Amino acid sequence: MANVGVMGAGSWGTALALLLHKNGHRVTVWSISQEEVSMLSREREHKSKLPGVRIPEDMEFTTDIEMTVKEKDFIVLAVPSPFTRNTSRSMKPYVKEGQIIVDVAKGIEENTLMTLSQQIEEEIPQADVAVLSGPSHAEEVGRGLPTTVVIGARRKETAVYLQEMFMNEVFRVYTSPDMLGMELGGSLKNVIALAAGIADGMGYGDNTKAALITRGIAEIARLGVKMGGAIESFTGLTGIGDLIVTCASVHSRNRKAGYLMGQGKSMQEAMDEVQMVVFAKVQVINNIVYRNGTIHIIFFI
Repeated sequence: MANVGVMGAGSWGTALALLLHKNGHRVTVWSISQEEVSMLSREREHKSKLPGVRIPEDMEFTTDIEMTVKEKDFIVLAVPSPFTRNTSRSMKPYVKEGQIIVDVAKGIEENTLMTLSQQIEEEIPQADVAVLSGPSHAEEVGRGLPTTVVIGARRKETAVYLQEMFMNEVFRVYTSPDMLGMELGGSLKNVIALAAGIADGMGYGDNTKAALITRGIAEIARLGVKMGGAIESFTGLTGIGDLIVTCASVHSRNRKAGYLMGQGKSMQEAMDEVQMVVFAKVQVINNIVYRNGTIHIIFFI
């Protein structure tokens, strides 16, 4: 049994906490919000994020970062991507040399263009940083539906250890050394998902979405390989797999935001209705032009 700290009590953090608890590990979950901690401790259900999914009585919730991080076998960092750097900075005093931190969010920092693992390594140089990515909506993982993901790490021993910690009969975990390719695939696919949502909102059909997904992964792969990622990361679960689920799923916040804009809502109205972090916001919207019945996707880095 491992002693695990989960930083972030949103849908994804809670779903993974439940998975790890089911695997027999002791889990402590941190939230920045005392109101959220009190609600989860009292209700034993995240009614707004994972309705109908019961939380075990022995899963602990807290606003104390030291309690969540110190002396844990590994840490799951599940805060929304814009808060990765500041959260990492707050964690640093309590992270011991070689302690494993597995980031499960997806995104690229706006000002530096750094991936999330790069931000964590910069803020917590003593940590052994890994990433978890793949087609894995929290709403389905929380309900125990079959899911496959990839653990990426610089050290094979770290990847294999985390594979053993997360994997069970419905949650299959593969390993990869290509953290960069995994993170690029998980971030860049959101641009295509937003466009797919816009196409749906405008009333286009399956042909349009198939074209977006197919040509989208081709462009993502070209860019990702040019930046140093492995082609296998883009043709597998962390590339085409994640792209398909994000473009097609009713759980996808990026697709939903695009759908609302395709129906005529403004960017801000769409963001307000989704009420979750939507990848790259203004930068992505500036790269997607939809007018006169045509969607144009413009990539530049």
